[in-house]
Amino acid sequence: MIEILFYILATITLGSAALTLLSKNPIHSALWLVVSFFSIAGHYILLNSQFLGMVHIMVYSGAIMILMLFTIMLMNLNISHEVSKPFITKIVATVAFCLLGILLLSITMRGTQVYELQYANTGEDFQSVQVLGKILFDKYVLPFEMVAVLLLLAMIGAVLISKKDKTEKAA
Repeated sequence: MIEILFYILATITLGSAALTLLSKNPIHSALWLVVSFFSIAGHYILLNSQFLGMVHIMVYSGAIMILMLFTIMLMNLNISHEVSKPFITKIVATVAFCLLGILLLSITMRGTQVYELQYANTGEDFQSVQVLGKILFDKYVLPFEMVAVLLLLAMIGAVLISKKDKTEKAA
């Protein structure tokens, strides 16, 4: 049963990720990304990491995607004003992407080794919110604060980019 759920979630994840890239409308692309995030959270839950799955839904599917949607809406991206790329540019980009993919696959396949993981049971429950909070705010407090500042700066930057000039309004 879990294997069937895994394959269903994997299909949804890959399909929605592909539709994220192939959608011409940026709003539709962002919504497909939300579907992809939800299915990735489903993978976390299948791995018996419910806390991480719920945090993934709240942080990525909630906060980050809402920020992205607001940014897209504030920037007022209209497809009618977009300049079409020449056909040769699209062909060159596709060939470059395929060559890079082949290169990465060949590097990955050449150096593959099978590792058997050995787990040591320490008796601590790392699924516990108390243990996660202790580790996050004791050992990783500086990176946690830096990420908060980075997200704040990204939000301020998005607002500044979307801000209209006063000269445009007068014209």
